[in-house]
Amino acid sequence: MTATEQRPLGSGFTATTAAADVLAHVDLTGKTALVTGGYSGLGLETTRALLDAGARVIVPARSASTAREAIPDVKKVTLIDGMDLADLDAVARVAEKITAETDRIDMLIAAAGVMATPQRPVGPGWDYQLSVNHLGHFALTARLFPLLALSGARVIVYSSAGHHASDIRWGDPHFLTGYDKWAAYGQSKTANVLFAIHLDRLGRDGGVRAFALHPGKIITGLQRQLPVSEQVALGWIDEAGNVIGTDFKTPAQGAATGLWAATSPLLEGRGGLYLEDCDVASFATAESMMDDGGVQPYAIDAVSAERLWQLSSAMTAVNIPN
Repeated sequence: MTATEQRPLGSGFTATTAAADVLAHVDLTGKTALVTGGYSGLGLETTRALLDAGARVIVPARSASTAREAIPDVKKVTLIDGMDLADLDAVARVAEKITAETDRIDMLIAAAGVMATPQRPVGPGWDYQLSVNHLGHFALTARLFPLLALSGARVIVYSSAGHHASDIRWGDPHFLTGYDKWAAYGQSKTANVLFAIHLDRLGRDGGVRAFALHPGKIITGLQRQLPVSEQVALGWIDEAGNVIGTDFKTPAQGAATGLWAATSPLLEGRGGLYLEDCDVASFATAESMMDDGGVQPYAIDAVSAERLWQLSSAMTAVNIPN
């Protein structure tokens, strides 16, 4: 990716485009997609749309029985039980199960995540949000890389405009000196973008391309850790739980950008880009507010992306095989 590539392409789609619109003329018969979080929220919308387009969909789930109840046409989905992105041993076991189930992955869509959770250190004291949103997906993708390389896959990493809230806290990524749930969320979302940037750099010669994206503002299960009173104060919902934010998308609209990233011919030969509203995003400026959109320059900095990759590999003891 070069700075000149991080600019809108004029896709013809908008913020109101829905998942079905993106895939209206796309035939994914014979393609295999893996969707983390594919049984709830935007992940479920993604699974539904991929199935309708003819793809085979693999969904790793913490509980296969819970996922089975949520997914329509569940017989067409390959459920992999035991996924916990905060547990690297569980991630390794799931990667082994996936490898036994398929010989290729054409699309890996990392849609699972958490947001603004209370402090909850995991493993050796790692920040929970960084672990679930970034490190778990890093380890899973690296372990599955041979399957991605066989098909020249696209890897789609759900980030957020929340990345505006924090760069990587290189001196204290696990908030040992004081926890801020929104800064922790922001750091994890910046990590998602940097992960996609360096994955694309490492994979592009073999045809593996990676993108990060902001799906938009959507009320889903992602907000389950936020008190209703806080969501009301933020102007997202009313006291009855109805969405009142004027710039909020529906779940079907929120899933559209990820599906566009996974399938659009406009992105052939491209990668390492941050997307929003079914197009490549512009750069944010120093004066930009989070709701103004765009990507912060620190989130697509190649030096930071390589630095984070090295840190993540050291923490997870996983790397892409040579």
